[in-house]
Amino acid sequence: MAFVKQDAEKRKQISVRTIADVEDVVSTKKAFNRHLHYTLVKDRNVATHRDYYFALAHTVRDNLVSRWIRTQQYYYEKDPKRVYYLSLEYYMGRSLTNTMINLGVQGIVDEALYQMGLDIEELESLEEDAGLGNGGLGRLAACFLDSMATLGLAAVGYGIRYEYGIFAQKIVNGEQVEEPDDWLRFGNPWEKARPEYTIPVNFYGHVIDTPEGKKKWVNTQIVLALPYDSPVPGYQNNTVNTLRLWSAKSPIEFNLKFFNNGDYIQAVLDRNLAENISRVLYPNDNFFEGKELRLKQEYFMCAASLQDIIRRFKVSRKMKNHPIDLSLLPEKVAIQLNDTHPSLAIPELMRILVDEEGLEWEEAWEITVKVCAYTNHTVLPEALERWPVSLLESILPRHLQIIYQINHLHLQDVLKKYPGDLDRMRRMSCVEEDGEKRVNMAHLSIIGSHAINGVARLHSEILIQDVFKDFYDIWPERFQNKTNGITPRRWLLMCNPSLSHCISEKIGEEWTVHLDKLAELKSLVKNRQFQDEIIKVKQGNKRILAQLLESEYGVKINPASLFDIHVKRIHEYKRQLLNCLHIITLYNRIRKNPKGKFVPRTIMIGGKAAPGYHMAKKIIKLICSVGAVVNADPLVGDKLKVIYLENYRVTLAEKIIPAADLSEQISTAGTEASGTGNMKFMLNGALTIGTMDGANVEMAEEMGEENIFIFGMRVHEVEELKKKGYDAMSYYQNNPELKDVIDMIRDGYFSPYNPSEFHDIVDVLLKYDRFYLLADYEDFIKCQEKVNETYLDYRKWVEMAICNIASSGKFSSDRTIAEYAREIWGVEPTWEKLPSPHQPSAF
Repeated sequence: MAFVKQDAEKRKQISVRTIADVEDVVSTKKAFNRHLHYTLVKDRNVATHRDYYFALAHTVRDNLVSRWIRTQQYYYEKDPKRVYYLSLEYYMGRSLTNTMINLGVQGIVDEALYQMGLDIEELESLEEDAGLGNGGLGRLAACFLDSMATLGLAAVGYGIRYEYGIFAQKIVNGEQVEEPDDWLRFGNPWEKARPEYTIPVNFYGHVIDTPEGKKKWVNTQIVLALPYDSPVPGYQNNTVNTLRLWSAKSPIEFNLKFFNNGDYIQAVLDRNLAENISRVLYPNDNFFEGKELRLKQEYFMCAASLQDIIRRFKVSRKMKNHPIDLSLLPEKVAIQLNDTHPSLAIPELMRILVDEEGLEWEEAWEITVKVCAYTNHTVLPEALERWPVSLLESILPRHLQIIYQINHLHLQDVLKKYPGDLDRMRRMSCVEEDGEKRVNMAHLSIIGSHAINGVARLHSEILIQDVFKDFYDIWPERFQNKTNGITPRRWLLMCNPSLSHCISEKIGEEWTVHLDKLAELKSLVKNRQFQDEIIKVKQGNKRILAQLLESEYGVKINPASLFDIHVKRIHEYKRQLLNCLHIITLYNRIRKNPKGKFVPRTIMIGGKAAPGYHMAKKIIKLICSVGAVVNADPLVGDKLKVIYLENYRVTLAEKIIPAADLSEQISTAGTEASGTGNMKFMLNGALTIGTMDGANVEMAEEMGEENIFIFGMRVHEVEELKKKGYDAMSYYQNNPELKDVIDMIRDGYFSPYNPSEFHDIVDVLLKYDRFYLLADYEDFIKCQEKVNETYLDYRKWVEMAICNIASSGKFSSDRTIAEYAREIWGVEPTWEKLPSPHQPSAF
């Protein structure tokens, strides 16, 4: 039986039932002390708690290594088709607890540490988050890796080993301040450098014609890509896949120009310029910036990964004594592009096949299209990548030639299908000619892929009906939907052990790998005993979070209040500002009737704004300023508290989500591709207030609209409003309550020392708002009143919460990955359990 840790209030006593358990505890203690002494060179007299964490991490890692090696041996023996997931972001969070759960060793390790007088939770808290992502896209990639390993797919994730991940956020005087996230400063016990697989990556130079009539890229600047491998364990199946992250290193050679001039120091310093490529993660994934360093990062990851993929293919062919026939590449290789960031993989693969392997263009193109598939993550115009031709010409001259050739042949095909339709050709071209000449990377990704998918059904419909309609008209068979999912291991089993235990007692533990089994809970929706258990779990999680918030923020909150949570990146389309308007509305109502009956609320908002995103940072300042006024008002008391959650990240999410009562998913309909936070809250028994946007639509279908609070315009209503013209002033003038709220912001009620502080926010609301906040305001307020009414009937609330949990089965990343595997990659999930390290190998 999988061990499930109990809540922090009471350490569960572990029953060590067998001789094997006792032996495992003894061997774990020995391994811990061995690593403390021989890996860290410390003893108990001088060791710090961080040393104990590292000793523990190495001990757990020991359990991974033999499984990791055996998994790779198995793949080479069976030679399955391999999946390569290319993503510029992986928001992994912490690894220790998740690894112990997936290996099934958490109980043994906990008991061993307990016998040595150490607290496992204290050591777990010392691990640095691997924050190599901005938000949903990077966290999705992490969930997908977990599911690929759990489903037994031969998969490798490729990305960049950023020295500095997503910045650490500090809130100083209500404003966001960014600090570098030096997550590697103490080292990373989970990674293994593989210098023997270092790969040269070329930049700049120019292209010449060879005597054989081929193209050759010459006089390039070389940067070395050094791989670091991290293990990705499946859930208790002894499969361990690999995440390979590339680090940029300068070639050993010095720049002789400086060296010969005697400027040895300059020669050394210049080497650091190359290494900047993997220095820092760009902190915005929904706004495209055409920066040279970003382009270098994208190509660096693609070039190193593609060369590695071709190497692996050749090695596997040699090991089987098969001829190296690159025409078989689509039978053995599937490459998934996670958004357009890795889209340069398409021209890079063409360059390798044509320039280095000597294939003819037509054959190389057929291979490339069959191998590559593209996932789109956004419909926002400002997020779509369009690289200036001038920049590509300077940094990647050969790739620009290849892109031009791809585009030329593509437009010839368009013209054959639609003779004389020059406007369609212009719309479908990879190269945009209006203004600065640019390459549209989404168009390149579609043309060069055999499958294109959105990440929720509504999102996929918008892609084929609007954003990419021209391409759908030509290739309807290429377009698919793959609704996102989350891994239930991290987002329920690990982060909410009390609820996991409660569920397992009722329906068994199979839900951890077959989340649709949660549907069996529907028979218990009205069961009073089960309701009481769910209420107890939620109250316990809320008490734990309340204690954490009081210690972290100095705000004492009522654990019985409604915990209203809005956590995600700060962006205008996600409409944290609409939530803030609701907060001020509630505040005004309480002030006008202090003795009235109100449902107490603790509203928590968290998320990071891109450093250069002025309006997002202003929204944070407004929320913090409103919170300062509300929290200090004696008339309000504990009826309303507002907390801005500083430095929201994976580890904080794991504490907040289990305690949430209400999840805010209030983006303008048609703007959120999917969302995955909405799924995490649903799985943990929070109710959702949201628009019919992204995956909210499918969530409402699964649970029934009676179990979710839906408000606001639908997509077609947004489009109609856009066409007729949005007059924000009419909403402002015709709703006195809304007018009061906006006037308070404008007149400096929340910024008395700088009354004009938020004038730009008011200007956006009344003049420039692309996301129609005021159009949805009235319905949002009414829906929040319905939330209050329901919360007062707590039996009704818990029935809805159980329906949410029981309806979450569709939103497992295992289901998503199984669909990718069967319908895009052409592989079948095995769910196979490999032999344990203690069993003799069968291969």
